[in-house]
Amino acid sequence: MALDKNQVKEVIAKRVALELNDGDLVNLGIGLPTLVANYIPEGVEVFFQSENGLIGLGPVPEKGQEDWDLTNAGGQPVTLLTGGCYFDSATSFGIIRGGHVDATVLGALEVDEKGNLANWKVPGKMVPGMGGAMDLTVGAKKVIIAMQHTQKGEHKILKECTLPLTAKQQVDLIVTEMAVIEVTHEGLVLKEIGPDTTVADVVAATGATLIIPEDIKSFNL
Repeated sequence: MALDKNQVKEVIAKRVALELNDGDLVNLGIGLPTLVANYIPEGVEVFFQSENGLIGLGPVPEKGQEDWDLTNAGGQPVTLLTGGCYFDSATSFGIIRGGHVDATVLGALEVDEKGNLANWKVPGKMVPGMGGAMDLTVGAKKVIIAMQHTQKGEHKILKECTLPLTAKQQVDLIVTEMAVIEVTHEGLVLKEIGPDTTVADVVAATGATLIIPEDIKSFNL
């Protein structure tokens, strides 16, 4: 059964949440990555950071409960857990550039088999700017891409990015509704396939060569 758009995002966010470890300091990008905060496994404590100067972000606020004086870097309302704190952007980027962020979860327009990322600009379209993605991809210890596998049927995982790059060879893991793919020196390794998905489905939806081990797991969340 085909998943609707919200179900697709939920599957991706739930699977990404399993990559985070107890005690991690994690930055969530704008859009789909913010949903990861809703699905942290019980018994795991993760400290979420926003580059506009917050640590201790909680789940996305319920509709009608938003505090518009408390937002993330994308201007979306957030919650702050007990013990959370806020500070200026200079301190926030000092944390990022100083290598203190254990993982960052970002969306993408394109990712390629060398771990290059394009997620900030489509030529000819107005964009607000690169934001903190350039710093996060280089400063975080692990870079996880959370995105839908294709866009209107077009490949997003490619042999080589066609859009302006955000970062070169910094992506560690790609999580979509169809697959979990690890970026290695040998290429893209298919680690897991998603609900109601076959290896053939993933291969057909991917514009890059995949290394396919014999023991591929399926994630049913």
